[in-house]
Amino acid sequence: MALRTPLCDALEIDRPIVQAPIGSATTPELAAAVSNAGGLGHLAVTWRDREETRAVTRETRDRTDRPFAVNLVLDDATTVVDTDARLETVLEAGAPIVSFSFGDAAPYVDRVHEAGAMVMQTVGSAAAAREAANAGVDVVVTQGLEAGGHVQSEVATTALVPRVADAVGDAVPIVAAGGIADGRGVAAALALGADGAWLGTRFVATEEANVHDAYQRRLRESDETDTAYTTLYDKGWPGMPHRVLENETLERWREAGEPPAGERPGEDETVAWTDSGNGDPIERYDEALATPDVAGDIDSMALYAGQSVGLTDDVRPAAAVLEELVAETREAVSQVVD
Repeated sequence: MALRTPLCDALEIDRPIVQAPIGSATTPELAAAVSNAGGLGHLAVTWRDREETRAVTRETRDRTDRPFAVNLVLDDATTVVDTDARLETVLEAGAPIVSFSFGDAAPYVDRVHEAGAMVMQTVGSAAAAREAANAGVDVVVTQGLEAGGHVQSEVATTALVPRVADAVGDAVPIVAAGGIADGRGVAAALALGADGAWLGTRFVATEEANVHDAYQRRLRESDETDTAYTTLYDKGWPGMPHRVLENETLERWREAGEPPAGERPGEDETVAWTDSGNGDPIERYDEALATPDVAGDIDSMALYAGQSVGLTDDVRPAAAVLEELVAETREAVSQVVD
């Protein structure tokens, strides 16, 4: 059974599966592996400087001749100080697709198109999806409340996707994000009106992801009830809701009566350090990702994960994950049709 949708035609990919831009966990190896396997790999570059942004984009381009995307966060509270300059770097380095999140992509659509690239935008409502399509965005991504990492929606995926599908019609392909980690979820997203699925947590648990072993261990061991939707880890990105694994930091905060920032238990406590313990300190409530070079109390850090984490029980090569997703999706669709 062919698994080809309008998303595949629009982005020139073989499988309607997108690896989410999972922050510092993204690497050229991961993005290229997903793209080479027929999906759409992704780089996140918002917290990288321009030199590193150029380097990882070019390296990904060298590793694959298939399409891949580079993500830019537009929220003013992030460390981005010049989106125009960062976008120019991404396009000059050869990114064929640029995705935007946590903001309005409209001011950048023409610039991306002039460079011969395509635009994706993540939205959290039908109204935002309609505005994005009207602005010329090529693909709309709907992020549901179940998603891991930073979340820009208060609506569940199953309610959001049909609303967006009705709002944009056939104008642009739709990608569903949030709570998807296996082929059953991909098939459900297609049935809801999406043209593809966007997976983050499942690709954090891959061999190519730039994450600490202890973080991947927690992903393997956790189930669907082990995440919290919160704004607690606000040092670095204040006010932005996110979904993380339950841990001691959350427990201590709740036991203290959920006090506001500045009054939380261990507010200025250092829980880990970068560069194998020789670099910058990471404080409790910092939004920093647990990468392999971090040393310290990894379990107390922000361990981003969606509610699909219960379906993420092993760490495998990204290409193998994608192949399994495709096989599971075909099986799920055939069972429903039969």
